[in-house]
Amino acid sequence: MKTYLIGLLFLTSLVSFSQEKINGQVFELNSENQEIPLLGANVRWLKTTIGTTTDEKGNFTIPYAVQNHMLVISYVGYQTDTIHVHEPRFIKHTLKSNENLDEVVITKERKSLQKSFLQTANVTQISAKELLKAACCNLSESFETNPSIDVNYSDAVTGNKQIKMLGLTSPYILITEENIPAIRGASQSYGLSFIPGTWIESLQVTKGAGSVVNGYESISGQINAEYIKPFTADPLFVNAYASSDSRFELNTHVTQKVSEKWKTTLFVHGNTRTQKNDMNHDGFLDNPLAKQVNFYNRWQYVDPTKGWVSFINLKYMNDQKQAGQMNYNPDEHRYKSIFWGSEINSQRVELSSKLGYVNPDKPYQSVGVQSSYTYHKQNSYFGNTVYDIGQKSVYATAIYNSILGNTMHKFSTGLNTMFDLYDEKFNMAVLDRKDNSVGSFFEYTYDNLSNFSMILGGRLDYHNRMGVFVTPRLHVRYVPWEKGVVRLSAGRGKRIANILAENQSLMASSRNFIIQKNGTGAYGLQPEIAWNYGISYNHQFKILGKDADVNFDFYSTQFQQQAVVDVFENTHAVVFHNLKGSSYANSFQLDFNIEPFKHFTVRTSYKYFDLKTDYSTGSYERPLQAKHRFFTNLAYQTPIKENGKHWRFDYTFNWTGAQRLPYNQDFLTTHQMDIYSPDFVMMNTQITHSFGKKMEVYVGGENITNYKQKHAILGNQNSFTQHFDASMIYASVFGAMYYVGLRINI
Repeated sequence: MKTYLIGLLFLTSLVSFSQEKINGQVFELNSENQEIPLLGANVRWLKTTIGTTTDEKGNFTIPYAVQNHMLVISYVGYQTDTIHVHEPRFIKHTLKSNENLDEVVITKERKSLQKSFLQTANVTQISAKELLKAACCNLSESFETNPSIDVNYSDAVTGNKQIKMLGLTSPYILITEENIPAIRGASQSYGLSFIPGTWIESLQVTKGAGSVVNGYESISGQINAEYIKPFTADPLFVNAYASSDSRFELNTHVTQKVSEKWKTTLFVHGNTRTQKNDMNHDGFLDNPLAKQVNFYNRWQYVDPTKGWVSFINLKYMNDQKQAGQMNYNPDEHRYKSIFWGSEINSQRVELSSKLGYVNPDKPYQSVGVQSSYTYHKQNSYFGNTVYDIGQKSVYATAIYNSILGNTMHKFSTGLNTMFDLYDEKFNMAVLDRKDNSVGSFFEYTYDNLSNFSMILGGRLDYHNRMGVFVTPRLHVRYVPWEKGVVRLSAGRGKRIANILAENQSLMASSRNFIIQKNGTGAYGLQPEIAWNYGISYNHQFKILGKDADVNFDFYSTQFQQQAVVDVFENTHAVVFHNLKGSSYANSFQLDFNIEPFKHFTVRTSYKYFDLKTDYSTGSYERPLQAKHRFFTNLAYQTPIKENGKHWRFDYTFNWTGAQRLPYNQDFLTTHQMDIYSPDFVMMNTQITHSFGKKMEVYVGGENITNYKQKHAILGNQNSFTQHFDASMIYASVFGAMYYVGLRINI
């Protein structure tokens, strides 16, 4: 039935009525007078509602009719141009900066969090402006003001934050850096903290099955991080940060012009925490002592006249963490120490490149080649548990984009390959392995340039552990009436679960790790397979003349095979086994946004999760996942003065409902917790004052109500006994945290 429906949609699109059209590309001029493609420029026919916007390459397509002959191209801060068009043809146009308009005066401010009516998939665009609403020290802390992503603490000792989408943890989310798979394998637990927030230009969050172009591993969605480009970066950027939990951070970006076609940017990041804190008085550090140095050098080549663009990127990162009891001394031999301690030391090297060519005469036709090499090494111990993992990865992909007859029918096709070499040790067990895959993909896009579009894609892959398999994906967009859009999606994902790297939080406990082998895959388990189905509706309207919109979506993930992390069978063990029965994750989200008056926005969101898995002892809700969550964000910005001075105020409210806790009834009565956690409220706020275009200061607070989880570490006085467990974390351990920072742009 699924195959029949997909085939029917495909045939329907091919026989759809074709019409004449105008294709074009819009540019802006940079400081070196070079043409740079302009993303988001408005293109419309004069005195009509027929319009579109340009994509990231500046391309647009708009229907042509003989009665329309005045094409209006506009963008905030640029002169609006009207072009006389009397026949279908390709239009290349460069917008000029409006010298009569002071650049800090804007007629319609672009939202920092956007959902486009024109995109087929359910994608939320998060700009750098949105990231500035919070401390945003690294990518794991970049979603505090985004209702689509939930942020949770993974355990009570490492201070690590874990993200969830549609109720599923980050291993089920494909996380990419400029569409190259990034946070996976050995870096799954801590990798998000290795990406500084100031490096990020924008984030794209896609709910549901992602594009087949980016691989077969996406199940609940995709998060893509776009880094700052040298050709758009400021010559110098400095960000200094300090917080009440003794964390200090410095970010510096330096951009240098090498030639007319080459620019380079050096990103330098460092953070440290040297003071011990125990705000809940349990004898353990609330946050680990830490040091991180992070370097990123990227080179960009642009030749718009010939259609070439290229990036060469090199990263190096060294991260050191010490956690555990306040009196633990890592210089002592840990097996002789009477105090529980942990160290997690990670090194990472990445080398990547991107080469793209866009045909100047046929901008819909392009070729791209991406490649990356990653070396990741982690040496760690948690009490008496030793865990070391190394990973060497090679990734390469080639993509060709073109059209079938006209630009209403587009396609992308290509090949990619991935090789992973793991060097893994858990206590005395050596778990080395090699994974490699090669695959091809084809993705067809139909867009009638009005009220219907669809993306139908498929992959054929061979993996040395998973064999040959097919990955289908489908996204559909339909506009039933003005200001309303419906989206549907369906897709299959398949992945190998790195059960140890992904569950390091459980190592901060006395649990024994037991693997029930029943397959030929990694760790003797079968690979995970899941289908994801989704529907969403977005509607824009006005309330008393004020802009507002409402959005709801429902997604269901059905697992056919799953590597179950069973914490219900035994208090003193975690059992990994393949699914025997059913496992599903249903997610419903309702958003309401309004701008009551100019420069003041209100975003609200309610989420309901229904997640259940069949474990060996019965069917239970997924642990540490609230059924209900409520989110509100209030943002106000004062009018920007001629010299650029203004204030920004942000407030975020999060209510988290009760969460099912892992089974712990075998503990002594004094160490037991209830079946469900209590609900709680977290509030964050930030005030920013901009002194102009070049400098601003900000102060803020997280968890300002000072909520702390009681009994965060079970058996904290007996850390080397079977009653010790620091993994049952549902809320903050530290309590209220305040910070101050300075940003300088030159």
